[in-house]
Amino acid sequence: MPEVLILPDERPVPCGTHETILGAALRAGIPFAHACGGQGACSTCRVLVVEGWRACTKPTPKERVIAERLGFTDEFRLACQTRVTAPVTVRRLVLDDDDVELADLRPPARHRRAARRRRAHTGAGTLPGSRPRPIGEQVRVAVLFADLRGFTTFSQALLPYDVIHELQRHLQHVTQAVQRNGGFVTSYMGDGVMALFCPRDGPPSSLRAARAGIEMLGEAERRRGELDELYGRTVDLNVGLHCGPAIVGTLWGSPPTITAIGDTVNLAARVEQANKDLATRFLTTKETSTELRDSLIIGRSFRRTLPGMAGEHTLVEVLGWRADSSEVATAVARDRRRPG
Repeated sequence: MPEVLILPDERPVPCGTHETILGAALRAGIPFAHACGGQGACSTCRVLVVEGWRACTKPTPKERVIAERLGFTDEFRLACQTRVTAPVTVRRLVLDDDDVELADLRPPARHRRAARRRRAHTGAGTLPGSRPRPIGEQVRVAVLFADLRGFTTFSQALLPYDVIHELQRHLQHVTQAVQRNGGFVTSYMGDGVMALFCPRDGPPSSLRAARAGIEMLGEAERRRGELDELYGRTVDLNVGLHCGPAIVGTLWGSPPTITAIGDTVNLAARVEQANKDLATRFLTTKETSTELRDSLIIGRSFRRTLPGMAGEHTLVEVLGWRADSSEVATAVARDRRRPG
């Protein structure tokens, strides 16, 4: 009976000639994702055939539909549709619930409902109390930039599928942190995002933005260990925050998107970029840190000139959140001087 070695579990599993890889794995107790129940209607059971792909049976019609849609090459297969005639080695690519959500190709009605609930709760994507408007309005906002450090080196050593999957997962977590704290992502720039926090009832914009940044860093710290285990390498996250007046308006499109322009936005972007030179992970301006002095755990201060900005600026290192310093501050501050 052929044997399938399943990674990263390092589990060899006997697989009968009339049994799929998914069926054999589930029989052996391996927690294989199969959101559609193994019916070939999603891609959550996808695997990378590391060795022996010629020993796999030809794709079924159902598998060909998904493979064409996702651009699978020969080494990517659906475990629920694939049988083997000789020993093969495969690696599970969908490992937990977050992976399942990203990989599930079934009709996304439940995802749309969840997105509507999140938008209703956070007000993400719209100016508070207004309709989309093409004419800009000056608003005092908190602008946050978050960017992966070391992603280029990380991606060069991975398969294209893995790069896109990990990037999608990262952007999902960053977006969720923004939305949980009443902000919205205005743009995605490769492995970076720009987020905007407008005035609304409840905590001030600067406080909500700072909390979102700290949550992002806590999640990034947790993911570092997982990435190292999966790929033998990892990445880090840099966050920059500044509050001030900006022109906020809607750019028409399908759908319309909100953007902000002005010195506040430019300064926030330069603050994030300064993390690399200063070996920090979360920087804000002195003005913004003063607004939050009772809420943040503050580290070092730096007096710097920033590209494209007039004069010198005092940048302040954010280490954590006083309300949850035991966990969050530890995650943010840990190895804060890692090389870029």
